[in-house]
Amino acid sequence: MATTCIRKASWVIAWDEREGEHRYLRDGDVVFSGDTIDFVGKDYPGPVDTEIDGRDLVILPGFVDIHSHPALEPIYKGIREEHGVPEMYMTGLYERMQAFVPEPVGMLAAAEIAYAELLKSGVTTVVDLMFPFNGWLELLQRSGLRGYAGPWYGAAQWKLETRHELKFIWDEDAGRRDFRSAIDTIENLEKNDPTGRMKGILCGGTIETLTEDLIHDSIAYAEETGTPFTTHASQSVSEFQEMTKRHGVSPIQWAESIGMLGPHTIIGHGLFIDEHSWLHWHTARDLDILAATGTSVAHCPTPFSRYGQIMEDFGRYIRAGVNMGMGTDTFPHNMIEEIRTAAVFARIAAQNINTLQVSDVFAAATVGSATALERDDLGRLKPGAKADIVVVDGSHVDMRPLRDPLRSLIFSAAERAVRDVYVNGTMVVENGKTLTLDPDDAADRLTEAQIRMEEACPSRDYEQRSGIDIVPLSLPSFGS
Repeated sequence: MATTCIRKASWVIAWDEREGEHRYLRDGDVVFSGDTIDFVGKDYPGPVDTEIDGRDLVILPGFVDIHSHPALEPIYKGIREEHGVPEMYMTGLYERMQAFVPEPVGMLAAAEIAYAELLKSGVTTVVDLMFPFNGWLELLQRSGLRGYAGPWYGAAQWKLETRHELKFIWDEDAGRRDFRSAIDTIENLEKNDPTGRMKGILCGGTIETLTEDLIHDSIAYAEETGTPFTTHASQSVSEFQEMTKRHGVSPIQWAESIGMLGPHTIIGHGLFIDEHSWLHWHTARDLDILAATGTSVAHCPTPFSRYGQIMEDFGRYIRAGVNMGMGTDTFPHNMIEEIRTAAVFARIAAQNINTLQVSDVFAAATVGSATALERDDLGRLKPGAKADIVVVDGSHVDMRPLRDPLRSLIFSAAERAVRDVYVNGTMVVENGKTLTLDPDDAADRLTEAQIRMEEACPSRDYEQRSGIDIVPLSLPSFGS
């Protein structure tokens, strides 16, 4: 195996095993061969096949994204940003998913764009949660990302007949079939992947569309095989109210009572816990439950901020002992922007600049997310970890002055300063360009697919409205 050394990098965000935290290393060497990091430190003495001059470079571990829907989100560009339903406590999720339904060709185009965005923002591992469709897993593998594919299953579908009430179409037999199909997909994916990058995750859709039996079987499979399990929970006021109507307790408390929570489980969002100010619920137990059970939370601040919603607050979750990870649940799929948004919004929610530091959110997007996947070889630069490495151009104008490279990257430069990205030791981004994907061509296909999706809106919407009636343009047109 060829050995590569990034020699005397100006800054390295290295992992301190003893202290269990990231630390800066100045003028350090990062050495990898095959898919594994061999050395992180000063003055590597061994032979190398390729040496990269590290002057003006900042080397950091690849980000681990534990909640995303790449095949859906980019097709909503121009639609989702300001779409919400006030009668459903501002969320537009349920209306949008019923009225705007993309076809597989559009989903492939969306995924190609999103995978490129992820890579260019330094994401090397992605949890991709999706309704299975032809070509999905092949594209994920071709992208070069380390992928955790989560075929979606559930026992019910959402249904809207009015603007204010969430209803359900239940089909437990279909949910059971989709669960078995998801297991087959995961097992075949891992068995037939020669790269070692592709793995599976059980994605039990959303907590309010799962039966107790389906959850029990999901957790049993997760514990038996070491496969992570994830579901959306505490993601909307409507969901919280539905679960309290059914069970008399919060979604998190119900999940605990049936054995769903634990180290194998990732809660997508976990925003509307029992003490959230929008809910005025009578308990304040959910945070302690999440911490005590070792359950992880995947935080995705941007989509909720567009509804005027906010986690209360990220820093408080950390102090409670909850393992926090990060995801990109909307376009752009830009992990660096998500880190910035999470840090700023936490301070707004807490009305306290000291509720957290940007290093806390950076840790969530790396080792926190890796912990959620029960991986100690991801999200950190240390010998023995996977060679998932991000090279940032410290001489980029948006990075200078380079007094503190992490702050410069998160608050100023973002993906613009990301130069190269390696996954499993293979370069997948070079000089800011993805080597495995063609997002420009995909954007042409996505444009056509979005037009067809909007044309079908009247046949799907509960009021038979057109797409432009559901989501008008941001400015009026002449002659309107």
